[in-house]
Amino acid sequence: MPAQYEKQELRFQYPDNWTLADEQWDEWPHVVSVQSPSGAFWTVHSYPPGSDPQALTQEVLQTLRQEYGDVDSDVVVEDLLGNQAVGYGMDFYCLDFVVSAQTLAVTIGNATLLFVYQAEMREFGDLLP
Repeated sequence: MPAQYEKQELRFQYPDNWTLADEQWDEWPHVVSVQSPSGAFWTVHSYPPGSDPQALTQEVLQTLRQEYGDVDSDVVVEDLLGNQAVGYGMDFYCLDFVVSAQTLAVTIGNATLLFVYQAEMREFGDLLP
């Protein structure tokens, strides 16, 4: 049975063998992160109303490019609960591994949510929701 996270207005399920790795509710953005036994992670950042989803995902892409250099990226647009989510699919090298990551941001209700998930390329597809 999947584990459930529920705090304030944020609620989601995650695999029961993953662990809650980080949680921050004291200041904006609010952040919750879960991590798999193999090191993959999924993070949601909750920003206050008025935050620009596209700017948030571009910031993630720029940060990865600064940290890892060459990052292949493709624009991603998905429907998330009836709202348009925008972001990037990204691949880059870290040590001897090819890492896949995706970032999506969407405004839902009174918050802009930024999702970032990352795993070694061979397991990335198996971990997608």
